[in-house]
Amino acid sequence: MAHNVTLQPSGHTYAVPEDTTLLQAALDAGLTLPYGCRNGACGSCRGKIVSGQVDFGAAQEEALSAADRAQGIALMCCAKPLSDLVVEAHEVSGLNDIPVRTMPCRVEELRKVAQDVMVMRVKLPSNERLQFLAGQYVEFLLPEGRRRAFSIANPPHEDDVLELHVRMIPGGKFTEQVFTTMKVKDILRFEGPLGTLRLREESDKPIIMVAGGTGFAPIKAMIEHAIHNRIKRPITFYWGAKNRAELYLPELPQQWVATHPHIAYVPVLSEATAADAWTGRTGFVHQAVLEDFADLFAHQAYVCGAPVMVEAAQRDFLARGLPPEEFFADIFSYAAKAEKK
Repeated sequence: MAHNVTLQPSGHTYAVPEDTTLLQAALDAGLTLPYGCRNGACGSCRGKIVSGQVDFGAAQEEALSAADRAQGIALMCCAKPLSDLVVEAHEVSGLNDIPVRTMPCRVEELRKVAQDVMVMRVKLPSNERLQFLAGQYVEFLLPEGRRRAFSIANPPHEDDVLELHVRMIPGGKFTEQVFTTMKVKDILRFEGPLGTLRLREESDKPIIMVAGGTGFAPIKAMIEHAIHNRIKRPITFYWGAKNRAELYLPELPQQWVATHPHIAYVPVLSEATAADAWTGRTGFVHQAVLEDFADLFAHQAYVCGAPVMVEAAQRDFLARGLPPEEFFADIFSYAAKAEKK
């Protein structure tokens, strides 16, 4: 039996299926509540039960005392409703609501998907979770104060692992380590989440997304987040690369298109070879957008890739009518990230 929950002060309501926690049901409904561990140990997801009855679940005493329970405080990651509820709880409304943390992680998978691209998945400690917004990145903390930044490629609801798309940079110590000596079960440390790129879910405008190379990673996270949250705004995704091999996960956007009619996918090659047998679009990826849209005034644009591509897209999209406030790329931090790699 499902119960209905009303959050205060926002007034948002959602249904909680049987044997589901208040936090999980909220996230499934597209509502973002703060959390840290999701197992009752940290207390980051505290909420006050204004009316109704809950099962407090397996919240640990250090995070939720008997006095807290007596006052109606519950941990949203553990509590399950026994009736309809009104809950006073803070909702994440922006980047400032998510704390930046330093955490260890263990390499869980290293999968080479192109000659110079590795999909690396790192697992967090069993009692920890990293809350982040689709589009953000983390920085690995390396010896001698060095840091290397990579965008998170998985959506926020898959928060027990982080997926990163690592391109080999000649002479780059960290990327060469990933491709040569790094092994599954190696331990790393990172800081995050960082960055201001995120999907503006409050808008109803059609979305244009443009990725160059491994700029696909944050675009992937945002599209999968939109699918999970049942956002039906039209999304046209352009992925640019030099050759067919650099479109390193081609089946994934094809799956999105096959199952979600509001998503379109346009791959673009700038240096296709005869071996590619390419019959699709060619040239610079942002130019393909200009060929398809005579006026961008009514759209939002999310652009991820090399600084020169991002800067060209910003210049030309604004000239085509895109409002400046509807262009999202975090261009300076992206340039800094590219240098660090």
